[in-house]
Amino acid sequence: FCQPGGWQLSKERKQPTFFVVVLTDIDSERHYCSCLTFYEAEINLQVRDLHVSVFKGTKEIEGEEESGLIQPAEVFAPKSLVLVSRLDYPEIFRACLGLIYTVYVDSLNVSLETLIANLCSCLVPASGGSQ
Repeated sequence: FCQPGGWQLSKERKQPTFFVVVLTDIDSERHYCSCLTFYEAEINLQVRDLHVSVFKGTKEIEGEEESGLIQPAEVFAPKSLVLVSRLDYPEIFRACLGLIYTVYVDSLNVSLETLIANLCSCLVPASGGSQ
């Protein structure tokens, strides 16, 4: 559900996207899944004698691509950050995921584990209560 368009490599870096999916469990409880998808350059991809087979009716057509190393910034792969909650606070969750994304992408000197633990330990006010 976090990549509804499918997992596809891209030749260019795409802008991050955010959306919310609502899942309902067996007890009719709602779970709000906030998703932030971004594209990251893949460095370790290699193509070695890749054979592409196309089946058309009963015929099989084979093609061969050039072998070699793909340059690091030529291919971008999607990655998703997902926050699942029983609370419906999409803007707060968007900000949380944006913070995690920024720390990760900018390689800031902050442990992601510590950051996420701090976010998970925050008290959220009851709906309709004071901020």
